[in-house]
Amino acid sequence: MSNLVLFIELESVSDKKIGVATLNSEKSLNALSLDMVNLLMPQLLAWQADKDIAMVMLEGAGEKAFCAGGDVVQLYNSTVAAGKGNYSIEVEEFFTKEYELDHLIHTYTKPILLWGHGIVMGGGLGLLAGASHRVVTEKSRIAMPEITIGLYPDVGGSYFLNRMPAGCGLFLGLTGASINAADAKFVNLADYFISAEHKIDLIEELLLVNWESLDRLNHQKLSQLLAKFEKQDESLIPEGNLHRFAPLLTELDECEIVEAAVVKILDQQIEDKWFNKAQSSLAHGSALTAHIIHRQLSVGKNLSIADCFRLELGLSVQCSAIGEFAEGVRALLIDKDNKPQWHFNTVHDVDEESVNNMFVSPWSSDKHPLKNLGN
Repeated sequence: MSNLVLFIELESVSDKKIGVATLNSEKSLNALSLDMVNLLMPQLLAWQADKDIAMVMLEGAGEKAFCAGGDVVQLYNSTVAAGKGNYSIEVEEFFTKEYELDHLIHTYTKPILLWGHGIVMGGGLGLLAGASHRVVTEKSRIAMPEITIGLYPDVGGSYFLNRMPAGCGLFLGLTGASINAADAKFVNLADYFISAEHKIDLIEELLLVNWESLDRLNHQKLSQLLAKFEKQDESLIPEGNLHRFAPLLTELDECEIVEAAVVKILDQQIEDKWFNKAQSSLAHGSALTAHIIHRQLSVGKNLSIADCFRLELGLSVQCSAIGEFAEGVRALLIDKDNKPQWHFNTVHDVDEESVNNMFVSPWSSDKHPLKNLGN
């Protein structure tokens, strides 16, 4: 277990150190497990309190992925064991601790450089979204494809999807579309583009920085260094996709009901590989999830990041309890028949009561597992 996340402290030329945490499960594309979360949380808290640590770097082992999402197979097994209509204590524990970790990263006082190379999905995006300095490369592939497994864009999606350009958050949630480095910068999920081949050079220069005692100054110094690297690599950033569909995305933002948004996306007659794949994911995804996403974005629009996580914890255990999540994982990852038997065939079949029930918290406010988050 201890090798699932590797921790090292690098000595800089000043009297300060850089804490480096590496997700170390290449075989699973560094999928985020409860054991990983339980290792990361205390170490990040210790580094935040350590006056000798100037900044933290988060990365994934190998060249394929930073983190391809949460360990959904583990959650599936717990959900099946609990039985339909119930959610297991293991599911509650995983999401509670994952969201606590995500919240810590969002509110971390010291700079966090997150190296978002390769696949960054689901739980990996939860780590990326909150970091103060988010770096993407030419190999970055970022997505929230939860609609394909009967979940929804959690890990803070209620917060960060609402802070994207008009319609982008709804489109990415409904379609699970994969975006690249340029798109990630366009929707405010990344701050800097740096070519993967310059990672070693970057780390070497981080060790040459004269780090200060004030976190505010170290944030500035890290920003300046990353901007320098981005400047030299700006010609290498790939062409994005989202900006090409800006008019459609703006129209989506004006849809008052999710049925209208779904029809608008699916009715587009466009010969475009990227967009057609997004249409296919939406067409075959969970209709209930589509409704959850639309309501989620509406409810989360004015919530704090802590309140978004409280909202999402309730949603996540409800998705587990009704069996939609288990069915999605079964079809995609267990039996791999790609024929999920969703509760509803289309978004037009979903009744309002079913959606309302998803937003009923299983706990009173004083019993909520995340009641103290942000306090």
